[in-house]
Amino acid sequence: MLATRAADPTALPTGPEWAYEVKWDGVRLLADTTGDRLRLLSRNERDVTPAYPELAGLAGIQGAVLDGEVVAMVDGVPSFAALAERMHVRDAARASKLAEGLPVSYVVFDVLRLYGVDLTRRSFDERRATLERLELPARVQLSPVYDDGGDLWRVTLEHGLEGVLAKRRASTYQPGRRSRDWVKVAHRSTRTAVVGGWRGESTGTGRLGAVLLGAPDATGALRYLGRAGSGLTGPLGIRLAGLLGAHERPSSPFAEAVPAIDARGARWCEPGVLMDVTYLTRTPGGRLRQPVLRGVRDDVAVDPWEDL
Repeated sequence: MLATRAADPTALPTGPEWAYEVKWDGVRLLADTTGDRLRLLSRNERDVTPAYPELAGLAGIQGAVLDGEVVAMVDGVPSFAALAERMHVRDAARASKLAEGLPVSYVVFDVLRLYGVDLTRRSFDERRATLERLELPARVQLSPVYDDGGDLWRVTLEHGLEGVLAKRRASTYQPGRRSRDWVKVAHRSTRTAVVGGWRGESTGTGRLGAVLLGAPDATGALRYLGRAGSGLTGPLGIRLAGLLGAHERPSSPFAEAVPAIDARGARWCEPGVLMDVTYLTRTPGGRLRQPVLRGVRDDVAVDPWEDL
């Protein structure tokens, strides 16, 4: 179940029929113990269990499907940049070593099944009460629920958190659906975009100046979202340079002409590498304002152009 973005970025639904949670800056995962072992599943249903060995204690919750986010805390605040180093690891030995240096936590906020019983048709309040009765293992915690969305909005802004989720208390859980029963409001917007080109020195140097981002419209054509360079320093820029070099092509994949100021010196690539990017707003023409790259994503689909 996915949240709908509020039409007004400062407006949360209000009233006693709503509950409010922090919007965690992490990676959404389902924890499934209905089979013969724990499986941690990404939004595109990839098994990412080896990446997070410190969450093995979830296996003790019998016949469950839990919904939550993996977060990495740095100075008391969730850091997506820190988590980016963990999310792509599949080698057990390397994952264990990384877990020693920066262990993650699983913040659970919903339960779809428990002891083999389907709970999706029960209300949010009923599912929440079930969660609160569970004995959770180490590195797993409940996402707190609040009654005052306005206060939570101010507190999350003051503490540098991502935003707030409003959830209708009477709502059922609707797997795979983007529902208006969950409404998200973020201090900065986040989306998954596809890379269509890059600027900077040769990929052989391990340095990139910027990437050119896009999103598919309703016809499948790749529309231009803009150029982003913030966030490319360090390991992300080096890793991305190697990925894009393997996808290079001679011409632009964008359906429209890229502005000359962005296209100057650009090298093009097949639109196969996805990036998580935050931004302030979008212009009337659809460009991202103040985009900041956060990491490569292979666990979600690209957000469509129309998803404003």
